[in-house]
Amino acid sequence: MLLVILMSQNNVIAWSRDYFLKLSDFKADSNPAKFEDSHSTIKYSYIWTINSEGIGNEIKFFIENIVLTTEFYPMLSWIRHSQEVTSLLKHEQGHFDLAELLKPKITRHIEDAFFGKKFSTRGQNQEQQKQYARESSSLMIANEMEKWEKYLFDERQEYDGQTNYGQILEKQQKFDDMFKKLRM
Repeated sequence: MLLVILMSQNNVIAWSRDYFLKLSDFKADSNPAKFEDSHSTIKYSYIWTINSEGIGNEIKFFIENIVLTTEFYPMLSWIRHSQEVTSLLKHEQGHFDLAELLKPKITRHIEDAFFGKKFSTRGQNQEQQKQYARESSSLMIANEMEKWEKYLFDERQEYDGQTNYGQILEKQQKFDDMFKKLRM
């Protein structure tokens, strides 16, 4: 029930081992100019903790506890209904599962980019410095995430290439077997 509430409030579906994409989750109109018979928009949302410590009159901040969530965007995703829907839906679930499978690796790399580092910030007093630290940390993480969203895009392209968009059944099955481990 909570998932339904999240979907209606945020219009995204967070990856869950208990939820499988349905045809009704693909709400965008298909693009007749595209070669592909389906498209899923999948991204990571992220939250983090920012802490600071005063060193003299200056605030130094550090970033920790970065948490990624794999999200599917129904309003930006589509399946061409004239095609074999069951295999397309399974292939698109694979895109969602692939992003979840890559999430621990990406999280580790992002954490490593900030681990043990303290950053200076601007501001004329500690309250301003804390506010600027929040803004700076947000920009820093967004820049780091941009690299990893490209990595996810490349991995998804590789998945499509190896499976020919789910048409090479034995390759698709190898990926499906790998994705099943996420649900254990």
